[in-house]
Amino acid sequence: MAHHHLKASPETCHWGWFDAGMAPAMTIASGDRVTVETVSGAPEDLPGDGYHIPPELLDIHKRSERRMPGHLLTGPIAVEGAEPGDVLEIRLLDIKLRQDWGYTKVRPLAGALPEDFDEPDRMTVDLDAERNVGRLPWGTELPLRPFFGVIGVAPPAGWGAISTIQPRKNGGNLDNKELIAGTTLYLPVWTKGGKLSLGDGHGVQGDGEVCVTAIETALEGEIEVHLRKDLSLDYPRAETPDARITMGMNADLDNAASHALRQMIDWIVDTTNLSRSQAFMLMSLAADVRVTQLVNQEKGIHVVLPKSALGGA
Repeated sequence: MAHHHLKASPETCHWGWFDAGMAPAMTIASGDRVTVETVSGAPEDLPGDGYHIPPELLDIHKRSERRMPGHLLTGPIAVEGAEPGDVLEIRLLDIKLRQDWGYTKVRPLAGALPEDFDEPDRMTVDLDAERNVGRLPWGTELPLRPFFGVIGVAPPAGWGAISTIQPRKNGGNLDNKELIAGTTLYLPVWTKGGKLSLGDGHGVQGDGEVCVTAIETALEGEIEVHLRKDLSLDYPRAETPDARITMGMNADLDNAASHALRQMIDWIVDTTNLSRSQAFMLMSLAADVRVTQLVNQEKGIHVVLPKSALGGA
């Protein structure tokens, strides 16, 4: 097992898109660990004086192409031997802050209430890594729970370049606040090498991400990536030490929920002796159906099932 370090820079970051045709910024072997640095925000999102701004963020603003609206991502990371039909098992070992500020904003015609706000608004949030809190301008302090809003592989080659905004079967802008350190994410591979990218660092976010942003900030994550040729998935899923998580995305929230529920039924049936109807009844008693986000055009639902509910199944 090797340990790599992928720094954020104009050479290793892509701004706004996924594309199977992108050259990898790094190639690793299955089982390797990577420390990944990410940055976040456009020039208009920078804070005032007195904050640490990663110098590479300013360099990216000057030198990098913003090909389409979307996020600043670090990568892609290719995995040796990964082929379409395989799965990448991404173990999120550690996630921590890289700067002492983040930002949250409202944009007209965006978010879960797109017609309620006619003027943009924005706030800078002070981040205290030692105390693990974010301090809002009016004094409220929120415990931080950092995670990457975007973790995705390249889409199928036939899709061409796609925006990072909409979450899809390649992962991407999942905005799932359960993807903290200690969680494992499974992503199906759609192109040779997989080509994994991370970004859209969040200091903390509520389910729904209703105003269209979390506390957006720069993060550093340590991940361990395993190539799984023994799994067959067509959609992202995750697990924590205590729970299984399935996901569904669709412009219609009901359809997203149906997708996530069917994904969980499949997972239960594939790994237990329960029938589909038994799995569905169990989920009605023990699983939580949560709104991941309402704001990325493709809305998200995730279903969380405690592993303890599968005892004896």
